Amino acid sequence: MIAETICSAVSAAGLGIAAITAYRKRFLAATRIAAYSLVPLGLVLTGAVEWAVDTAFSFTAWIGFGLLGGAWLLLLATRAVERRSGTTRKERKAAKAAQREAVAPAASAPSLGAGARPTARPAAKPKGSATTDDFSDIEAILKKHGI
Repeated sequence: MIAETICSAVSAAGLGIAAITAYRKRFLAATRIAAYSLVPLGLVLTGAVEWAVDTAFSFTAWIGFGLLGGAWLLLLATRAVERRSGTTRKERKAAKAAQREAVAPAASAPSLGAGARPTARPAAKPKGSATTDDFSDIEAILKKHGI
């Protein structure tokens, strides 16, 4: 009963402030204030305030909230223990290894269609020229950018 009275008083005060704001020719702000001040009155008329007050002062509701919090803490604790245990790490490693083995080794190589002709491979270069080719590519890039 007292919560409904407080909400009604807050709504009346808000509508008064909205009227003063509208008198000062600030209609957009007055409309916004009026909208906010009607919310508590709407909550009273829908019965939400009565339900909230009954829940807030109900001993069984607080026991229910305590049980929900305890269940949440138990779930968090089991997840923390599961992350730290060695058995799940082994299971994860085994699952990753099985996943790698399941993929066909030739699956990553591009397949050639029936009408495609294989291109000629370039001649193998000596091992010493591989490092010079790498540096020549870098030099070409630097020259291109004027460095």
